[in-house]
Amino acid sequence: MDNLTHSLVGLTAAKAGLEKLSPGATALCLLAANSPDSDIVVLAFGDRWTFLQHHRGITHAIIGVVALAIILPLIFYGIDQLWSRFRQRQPAVKLKGLLLASVIVSATHPLLDWTNNYGIRFLLPWNEKWFYGDLVFIVDPFMWIVLGGASFLLSTKTTSGKFIWALVAAALTFLIVASERSSNLPNPRLIALVWIVALIALIVLFVKGARERWGGRIALVAFAIVLGYWSLLAVAHSTAVARGDEQAAQVATANGETVARLAAMPRLANPFRWDCVFETDRAMYRFDVGLLDDTPSDRIVRYAKESPELKVRVLQQRPAHVFLGFARFPVMKLADPGCTTRTLVQLADLRYTEPGRSRGSFSFEMPIDCPIEQ
Repeated sequence: MDNLTHSLVGLTAAKAGLEKLSPGATALCLLAANSPDSDIVVLAFGDRWTFLQHHRGITHAIIGVVALAIILPLIFYGIDQLWSRFRQRQPAVKLKGLLLASVIVSATHPLLDWTNNYGIRFLLPWNEKWFYGDLVFIVDPFMWIVLGGASFLLSTKTTSGKFIWALVAAALTFLIVASERSSNLPNPRLIALVWIVALIALIVLFVKGARERWGGRIALVAFAIVLGYWSLLAVAHSTAVARGDEQAAQVATANGETVARLAAMPRLANPFRWDCVFETDRAMYRFDVGLLDDTPSDRIVRYAKESPELKVRVLQQRPAHVFLGFARFPVMKLADPGCTTRTLVQLADLRYTEPGRSRGSFSFEMPIDCPIEQ
């Protein structure tokens, strides 16, 4: 998930009661919620392929998360000890309380990351297998408003706090409204209207003293809503997989192929339409599935599998080796199959994009010598 969502989870968890475990627990919860993404430091020592190779790696695995959950409170405790000696006062931090808060909040990071289709490698360094939840899009406005609303109601006490939350709300509202123009959201006007109504409702609750009335129960209700939301998405995902399996079987049979595996993946703010990607013995396919109608998709993308000789030659170059280790549904396409000297081979991960379409680390081109047997 995006770091805003991780931060909101950490802050909401603190306001649910973890902040009472020790002074400094709220700050620790915010850091612990994001600590696995410390793997971004690899960018200082390598290129984008180094980052792709190590992102959601050891710091997101069970052993890495446990280590970070212990190290972070120890840093807080050590700094407090040194500061207390310098100021000649009693230490304020409670190590056991910080450890408990850190373990709970740190565990939310890999859980949230698992829910989307990017995946996570829980078992590193012993096993590099990727695990995918395929439930939640990597950015989810509904989770922003639920967790952000709870955090706003429970943490806004000063003028500066109100100003900060106003800036956050303005920035997110701008993103929602801007998506209406770029058509990144389904029914963008309806979503923008719901978003604004939700903001107004939160302001009314704040003015009415919701924090004083219900306290930490607001945070607990927010988490309950998120879990309920995930449960509904799980049902929608199961339905999308079933419908995707039916259409994939029909397409594969028509082409004399056999389905090997299939994934149904969420779209941004649209639980009623899912992207399906499946692999057969000879090709990779992509199409979309709607849950509100039984009409099969009229746009099915197909990419024949690469020849073994092409794959061997591509793997000799580091970017391709790293990319194919990450890609879930990798496809390759020659820019000029009839080349005589050199051409470009286009690689893409079909869960995100197609060959020849630039999309960050999810697709790229590399030169290769000809001729190549197809």
